[in-house]
Amino acid sequence: MFVFDELSVRSLEILYADNEKALSQIRRRLVKNFMDVIILSELKGTPLSGYDVMTLIYRRFRILLGSGSVYSLLYSMERKGLIRGDWNERRRLYTLTQKGEKAIEATMNSYNRIESFVANLLPKQTGT
Repeated sequence: MFVFDELSVRSLEILYADNEKALSQIRRRLVKNFMDVIILSELKGTPLSGYDVMTLIYRRFRILLGSGSVYSLLYSMERKGLIRGDWNERRRLYTLTQKGEKAIEATMNSYNRIESFVANLLPKQTGT
């Protein structure tokens, strides 16, 4: 029977914590890098405000984004003609434009290639 000593247990705890931290950082980077795709796909269903986007990202991915990041991306997407922002009382609601619909459709049609690319970013682990 194998018995873990205190040092072995501590080493495993550190390794697990480091892996969790690394995974968390990768998830955050992926969400931030694909935030435009996330926003476009969500706007297919309903208009959203900047606050709605921040709430959606937090609820789905448990990642809290700053308002500056979200609003600068929304403004950039609006300048590119992917979304349109209209004032509704005190909130600016964003909707998908025809150009945005085409962009998200093209992205969804490329899903398998995107999935393959992400899967190939890191080498697969072999049995240890």
